[in-house]
Amino acid sequence: MITIFIIALTALISYLAFNNSSYMNKLIFYPPAVKRGGWYRLVTYGVLHADFTHLIFNMLTLYIFGSYIEKFFRAILGDQAGGFWYIIMYISALIISILPTYLKEKNNDNYRGLGASGAVSAVVFAYILINPMSFMGVMFVPVMLPAFLFGILFVVLSVVLQKKHSGGINHSAHIAGGIFGMVFIVILFALLADINIIRHFADQIQISSISDLIHIGY
Repeated sequence: MITIFIIALTALISYLAFNNSSYMNKLIFYPPAVKRGGWYRLVTYGVLHADFTHLIFNMLTLYIFGSYIEKFFRAILGDQAGGFWYIIMYISALIISILPTYLKEKNNDNYRGLGASGAVSAVVFAYILINPMSFMGVMFVPVMLPAFLFGILFVVLSVVLQKKHSGGINHSAHIAGGIFGMVFIVILFALLADINIIRHFADQIQISSISDLIHIGY
């Protein structure tokens, strides 16, 4: 399973980099180094994490949602093609999600970035588009929301927190990654499987709303 491989590779490299600053510095997202030609950093930063908490949170989220998306891709597009496009989505999400940060910080010698959050957000928002009425929440928070409402709330909070530069977290990467994940699967399944994901999304919400009205009526 590709998701398991990504998790294992990310965990291994992150762990090695925890105790090796030279290794960390070679792979981390550092805008001036990217500007000088180190474009590989637009991908390698995604296999690094700040600490075990950061690593576990991202990889647990990837396992839960990535496993589903990988199976969905394989089921609709075929085993090999589905696996191929899943990898393409993950890697391209790492690149796309960090580009807004690169454009903003490309001359900032003090900026460093790491973590798979942008790509993980792409996977999560792909899931939301496919399953808008499934219930989602945040670990340790006893509130569950329909996935599409969770996604809206997540984006709003990310925008607010990004403006406040809260917690040293790159919220713009979460937003860019999430948007990219949705756009990617809409285009991919329209072209390769003649499936209208947006219509599917709208139908799921509409069916749920009708079901609720019927339930209330009785």
